[in-house]
Order: sequence, then structure tokens, then C-alpha cells
Amino acid sequence: EVQLVESGGGTVQAGGSLRISCTYSGFTGEHYAIGWFRQAPGKERKGFSCISSTDDSTVYTASLKGRFTISRDGAKDTVTLEMNNLQAEDTAVYYCAGKEGSTCLQGFEYWGQGTQVTVST
Repeated sequence: EVQLVESGGGTVQAGGSLRISCTYSGFTGEHYAIGWFRQAPGKERKGFSCISSTDDSTVYTASLKGRFTISRDGAKDTVTLEMNNLQAEDTAVYYCAGKEGSTCLQGFEYWGQGTQVTVST
């Protein structure tokens, strides 16, 4: 059974930085993808970044590239999201999700419980 657990959320002032992590387990093969999604109050959940285990290739929503960085530590089975210059509109519940197979397209089957990120102004 695949499991994902997020950690590291919290409250940060606008312009600040925060790191959140996703620790995963249970993938049956070597090739999988981990994505980050977020859901702001009153809005739908949207994906914005993903990393592939095959070659650590990454995908970002254009609007967040440059402020957010996704990385993977295969030895620790952890994916980290570094978020810089956070703004009020980044306030959301952040979820990591996983899928078998290394492509970062749709099809995420497994989800963490989410971690709250709040940016104060």
C-alpha cells in the first residue's frame, strides 16, 4: 500500500520562505512520480509541480517556477518543496500525491492528508 505523509507546513510572513516535505512508501516499482497540489479556501485543488523518480525530471506550473523548487531524496524516500517569496495567494492546504509510472501527467492515485500553509500579511 502506497502511503504519503506531508510535514512542515505552518505560518510565514509574506516574502518569507517555507519548506514542506512528503515522505512516501509502498511503491512497487522503481518508477513513480510525486506531485504537489494545493487547495486554497473556496477553490478547487490544483497541481503545480511534479518530480519523476526515473531521472528526477521536474515539472512546474509556469506561474510558480522560480519561486518553488521540488527535489527528491531517494535514500530517504522524501520529496521536498522549497517555497520562496511567499505571498498571501499561496495560502492553501498543500497535498502531495503519488502514482506508479514516471510520467507527471494525470493519474495520481495516492494522496497525503495535506498540510496547511498560511502566509500572513
